Amino acid sequence: MYKTVVLNVVGLSERILGPHTPWLNSWLKQGNKSYVKPQIPAVTCTMQSTYLTGKRPDEHGIVGNGWYFEEECEVKFWRQSNRLVQAPKIWEKAKAHDPQFTCANLFWWYNMYSSVDYSVTPRPNYLADGRKIPDVYTQPSGLREELQQELGPFPLFEFWGPNTTINSSKWIAEAAKLTDRKHDPTLTMIYLPHLDYCLQKFGHQDERSYKDIQQIDSICEDLITFYQDQKARVILLSEYGITPVNRPVALNRVLRKKGWIQIREERGLELLDSGASAAFAVSDHQIAHVYVKNKSNIPQVKELLTQTPGVSEVWDKQDQKNEHLNHSRSGDLVVVAKPDSWFTYYYWEDDSKAPDFARTVDIHRKPGYDPVEMFANPRIKWLKPLIGWKLLKKKLGFRTLMNVIPLDSQLISGSHGIVPKSTADWPLLATQGFHSGESMTAPEVHDVIWQVLSKG
Repeated sequence: MYKTVVLNVVGLSERILGPHTPWLNSWLKQGNKSYVKPQIPAVTCTMQSTYLTGKRPDEHGIVGNGWYFEEECEVKFWRQSNRLVQAPKIWEKAKAHDPQFTCANLFWWYNMYSSVDYSVTPRPNYLADGRKIPDVYTQPSGLREELQQELGPFPLFEFWGPNTTINSSKWIAEAAKLTDRKHDPTLTMIYLPHLDYCLQKFGHQDERSYKDIQQIDSICEDLITFYQDQKARVILLSEYGITPVNRPVALNRVLRKKGWIQIREERGLELLDSGASAAFAVSDHQIAHVYVKNKSNIPQVKELLTQTPGVSEVWDKQDQKNEHLNHSRSGDLVVVAKPDSWFTYYYWEDDSKAPDFARTVDIHRKPGYDPVEMFANPRIKWLKPLIGWKLLKKKLGFRTLMNVIPLDSQLISGSHGIVPKSTADWPLLATQGFHSGESMTAPEVHDVIWQVLSKG
């Protein structure tokens, strides 16, 4: 098989290409570019699993970035075990085809305990005193120390949150090059998240995004040049395009007004009790899974949500079959946003009763995706000194709550999850020397990767 690298530049679409991507513009002219029709939900975990298995969510089981784990009565996002993906991956097919084949996975999701040969994925240390220390998980385990000795600790707090910078993508890129020099894997998969942040915060037409777009162009130049010097075949890929939104929709507040949400109050703050709720929504960008305890109430819940402003469609299980989303992990209903809308997880009606984690970066405790975590609250007076003081207290071993995230969903300017009307907002796939047609479905990306890997 042929040495191949798949470079996943999150958020890259034709809409982004222009004066701020001079190197990518030039490279793309030398090859073939295709539009990829997104698989709903067009979110990280679902799209990546679809690309790597060639199957849709009704077969591989990854119905979103998170879902309701019915046996535990808990909503869980951003799980990491590869065993959650219920279909064979492309590297497993390649290993069966060629015993000498090896694979490196740099930050694609569900990377822990997979059958790749070399894996690197974010995995903080959670200390007993409440501190969270940046770190990564690797396989083999010794790779972790090798990378961090050379590159320093993974900049976790610049990977997600209000302090996101290009440094996290730079670290991943350098880790990929070091892994290649040491192990020379046949297939390397690299995830560069940088565009995801600015485009959700500000949109692609905001001047504040231009620097970020230029920075990812430079990293692509460095990485692609490096791999082409190694005679590797390069596939440039993205998972989704990010489109403008201006209307957040709090489905759980809609359900609460009907008395279907069960709230548990602790220390004067409200927690969503999903196991006790008659119906609740797990919001994930422009898609939400709604779980209904008494199935006879499904038509009533569907009617309510269909009438909710910002909602485009509500799919019952029969509709989900048509969309290849009918899996046991999917909600009884799947709600699809209108192009200008997205779904927030908020369920409280009074901000003074919002749970303590709502104002923090806490991707695992929130019962839904929260892009507002990318902002620090502009209403906090002396914000930077306050953050500095809190960080100092943490370093000294004191417990403190980093509660600097606003509760203003109107701050978000971009989202994804549905199939955009224009192909200019679809994800891209580009190769040199392999023609894949003007457009393809998300499962067909698997076939293109296989073709590049295996065809002379």
